[in-house]
Amino acid sequence: MAASVLVAGLIFMSISVGVDEVLHKEPLEKVVYPVPALEMAAAPAEAESEAAVPLAVLLVGADPQSGRKVAKKCAACHDLSQGGKHKIGPNLWDIVGSARASREGFSYSGTLSGLGGAWTYGELDAFLASPKAYAPGNKMTFPGLKKPAQRADLLAFLRTLSENPQPLPAAE
Repeated sequence: MAASVLVAGLIFMSISVGVDEVLHKEPLEKVVYPVPALEMAAAPAEAESEAAVPLAVLLVGADPQSGRKVAKKCAACHDLSQGGKHKIGPNLWDIVGSARASREGFSYSGTLSGLGGAWTYGELDAFLASPKAYAPGNKMTFPGLKKPAQRADLLAFLRTLSENPQPLPAAE
């Protein structure tokens, strides 16, 4: 029995060494199968190049239908319908242009309640990029959307959730 284990190990090692010698070892011209760790390392460079594009420009080309797909992440905690009830988070109908922390019947964190002002496209974009960085201590556990184009699509969709949509900011 020990001899068969030893022979099997020798055969396996011989095949392994033989395959290494036979296979071509030059690097590929392009990545055939993306490795997630490499994609994550490249993501900051992509985000930086997208971040250079002003939000107003991104919103002009934003796709509300793509934003609807992104909003499925929001729907886990927020109702998106007109007159809908609050869930873990407040109802998001007509959120663009509304006063921050102003939804009646929803208990906001002190952090958001103390901000004041309105949810402009820029404020929502900053919040959606990183809710914890925007308002440390708020209740939202969502980590944020890192891609500016994805946030713009979501903002374009949120804009449609209103009887009187807010005008898009002027592109400079």
